[in-house]
This record gives sequence, C-alpha cells and structure tokens, in this order.
Amino acid sequence: MAVLVTGGAGYIGSHAVAALLEKGEQVVIVDNLYQGHRDAVLGGKLYEGDLRDAEFLAKVFQENEIDGVIHFAANSLVGESMKDPGKYYHNNVYGTLCLLEQMQKAGVARIVFSSTAATYGEPERVPIDEYDRTVPTNAYGETKLAMEKMIRWFDVAHGIKFVSLRYFNAAGAHESGKIGEDHNPESHLVPLVLQVALGQREHISVFGEDYPTEDGTCIRDYIHVSDLADAHILALERLRQGEESAIYNLGSGNGYSVKQVIDVSRQVTGHPIPAKIEPRRAGDPAVLIASSERARTELGWAPRREKLEDIVTSSWNWHRTHPNGYEK
Repeated sequence: MAVLVTGGAGYIGSHAVAALLEKGEQVVIVDNLYQGHRDAVLGGKLYEGDLRDAEFLAKVFQENEIDGVIHFAANSLVGESMKDPGKYYHNNVYGTLCLLEQMQKAGVARIVFSSTAATYGEPERVPIDEYDRTVPTNAYGETKLAMEKMIRWFDVAHGIKFVSLRYFNAAGAHESGKIGEDHNPESHLVPLVLQVALGQREHISVFGEDYPTEDGTCIRDYIHVSDLADAHILALERLRQGEESAIYNLGSGNGYSVKQVIDVSRQVTGHPIPAKIEPRRAGDPAVLIASSERARTELGWAPRREKLEDIVTSSWNWHRTHPNGYEK
C-alpha cells in the first residue's frame, strides 16, 4: 500500500515525501510542477499532472494501491489571492473536489490536509485555539477553509476520515541539505531576507511598521519544515488507527516579528541586510501564533527545532549552497 502525496514536489510536500521514505513507506507523488521541482522529489513514483484532470487522476488511483492521501497541492500566496481570487477557488477548492471524488470512487478513506492558520483571520485571542472563530481576511485563507468544510462533508456522506493541520510560517531545510525552499516568485520572509545576504536583493521590504505589536511589525509563528512533515505522518497514523476526524493547529507557540527575523538573519549570515519600510499589504493580520496543545497531546507531536536561530541557520545552509535553488 502506498501514500499519495499531492503537491509532493513542492516545499513542504517534498519534505513530507522524504520523511515518508525514511520510514519505509511506498510513496506516490502527484504534482503539476507549476511551483514544484522534480529535483525536490527524493524517491517514490512521480506523476506529473493536475488534480483537475479527472482522467489523469483516475489513472493514478487505478495504477496504485493507495492507503491514504496527504494533500498539499494548492496555491498559497496571500497577495496574489487578493488580486485573483478566481484562480484560488478553481485550483484550491475545485482541485480538492476532484481529489475527493476520485478517493470516493477508489475507496480511499483517509486524507491529511495541509491547511493554514489563515483560516482564522484576525484572531480574537493569542495563542489561537482550534475552537476559535474562523473569519479569513484573505481569499487564500477563505479557500482553505472552504476545502476543510468540503472534506468534512465528504466524511459525513462517504466516511472519508480526515485530519486538517492548520499552521503558520514554514521555514528551514532538510538536514541532508538535498532539499529546501525554492519558490518563483518567492514570497516567504526567511528566504527573501537570505536573498539579500546572498546579494540577490538590495534590501528586504518590511510591509508596515505601525501594527499593534512591540516593534510595529507583524508577528508570526515559524515552524521548521521537517517538524511539519513529521506532524503529517503522525496524523496519517492516527487515521490508520481508526481515530475520528480532527483539526489541529501546529505551532511552536513562539511569535517572532518581521524585524526579529531580520535581526536573527543578520547574526546567522554576518550580513547587514538593509531593510526598507513599505506600506501594509492587504489581508495581513497583526499577530498569528498558534496553540498546538491538542496536537501535542493527541498526535504526540512536538517540534524538535523550535529556536528561530536554528530554523534560519538551516535555511541559510540550503540557500548558500543552492543560490539559484534547484536550477543546475
């Protein structure tokens, strides 16, 4: 039996594939390589194609004995989602519908969904709990919430059990140094800051310094990508053990501001990393920090790489040895 990883050539997906392979799992990967990289897939069976292609997806399920699905495939840029929400509904929501329909036809009844803490929107309290209200402030978060709700109704109607994992900012790279973060365009803070240290950018843009935080910049919860990969595997094991569907936050519980990330990156790289203040971006909440107590208690998950310095160092080791990403 194999695990199907959608979006498995992407940043977090490729780390999940690596973790599954390390555990001796058979892995099938589906990725349209729009944002993913063939070189990020360290093993398993890769199918290049789109979830919205019913004939293609049916073939994947027909050719493999799939035990469960880990679903990463989605567009995930907040700013882009505010400019082109239709793209996000079509790829994220419709793509998930196509996946669920093929799972139903194939009799596959387990899915771990890579969701986001953007489903909460501007939180009423910090740290955020899984039972807090979900009022997204951007189209990306809205589509992820719609995907969660759709999966839940497929559970009600067809018994497809799920674990939805809501998390914040992934960062870092695999300890082997073989895979890391390579987006085009890049939108994540840590690699953008490190691009300045590599001489690929003149400065790092800081979008707003008038937020109600100690230094005026947004605060986020950063998690090492390998810790996220571990959580997805633990969630799959929970479903294999016959447990009920659940939603979990994944977070270190520590919030770091944009300015703090820049300061730590200066220390790690030894580069001055000039910063330039820009206007706020639409849809950016001031503070997002998650409570992951339920994940720790019920999944047995705990991040092993919690310090921001360790996360940034891990990322720096990847970027300085792969200054152009996976490009040869």
